[in-house]
Amino acid sequence: MSKTYSLQEIVSVLGGLLVDGSDTSISRVASITNAQQGHITFLRESKYRSQLATTKASAVILSPENQALTQLPRIVTDNPYAYFARVSELLNSVEVYAKGIHQTAVIDASARVPASCAIAANVVIGSDVILGENVVIGNNCSIGRGVVIGENTTLQANVSVYHDCILGKHCIVAAGTVIGADGFGYANYDVKWVKIPQVGRVIIEDHVEIGANTTIDRGALDDTVIETGCKLDNLIQIGHNCRIGEHSVIAGCVGIAGSAVIGKRCKIGGAAMILGHLEIADDVTISPGSMITRSLTKADTYTALMPFQTHGEWLKTAANIRRVGNVNDRLKELERELAKVKSQLDSTKPD
Repeated sequence: MSKTYSLQEIVSVLGGLLVDGSDTSISRVASITNAQQGHITFLRESKYRSQLATTKASAVILSPENQALTQLPRIVTDNPYAYFARVSELLNSVEVYAKGIHQTAVIDASARVPASCAIAANVVIGSDVILGENVVIGNNCSIGRGVVIGENTTLQANVSVYHDCILGKHCIVAAGTVIGADGFGYANYDVKWVKIPQVGRVIIEDHVEIGANTTIDRGALDDTVIETGCKLDNLIQIGHNCRIGEHSVIAGCVGIAGSAVIGKRCKIGGAAMILGHLEIADDVTISPGSMITRSLTKADTYTALMPFQTHGEWLKTAANIRRVGNVNDRLKELERELAKVKSQLDSTKPD
């Protein structure tokens, strides 16, 4: 259930400049178009300014340069979107899990499970597992031998953590995620594929969030590492031996092949693909749907996709792209011929 705060109480907790309506009660966050009485919304982009005049919200969060656009009670802050997220967190209580171990859980005698932990139904915890204080393990989770999970980390239902992996403090792992399955490693021998044992681990540092049904492969030799503060969306595949730099964000359906190294504070758009053994510099942004085939050594925004077309138009475009090399060769030949003609003309000019 959401809580109700006055605007003055919100500003007292979160900061910001309150303009008017200190006693206005707020019980919910909402979009600028759907907000109603008792709701607070935000304005981040100028294209929504026209909707500000018709919103039914009781209050608005906006930046200093936009604060004169409305007479509604408002909270002025440099980052309205981030402030909106913090208000949402304030209004909506975090789910509280009952401490203790469900009677259907199966826990090896050598595992260390503090009394402050919440272990739900049908959980299986293997030998030599170490859980920190206030860890939550949701229904049907499987925790393999030697796993270490830091304090205040939550695993939602049906998460599998394979042997010897390490999860840090204050992490959230959504339902269906698999951490530490074998990476895709095979050697060709005598026309057959021979499996390469994957002997590394997955190490997830503190304050990492991982979306539903994401898979993170264990290292082949070295460890796969997700550094502090990373946020991963649903349905992401991270191959063996990858390293994701701290505070990077990765949207849904991204695929990162083995041994790629992603820098710090990177932003990777949905359905982007990054080939293996590449290095991505700090502060790089990759547009949705892009295929990254070489290392990116400079912070910038990179896009590697074409606008969609009808299939017939796409075939023509593809044919033209294939001919670009020949056209370029012909252009160079023409430039050489033109240079010869110019040279001849210059030589025949009278002194």
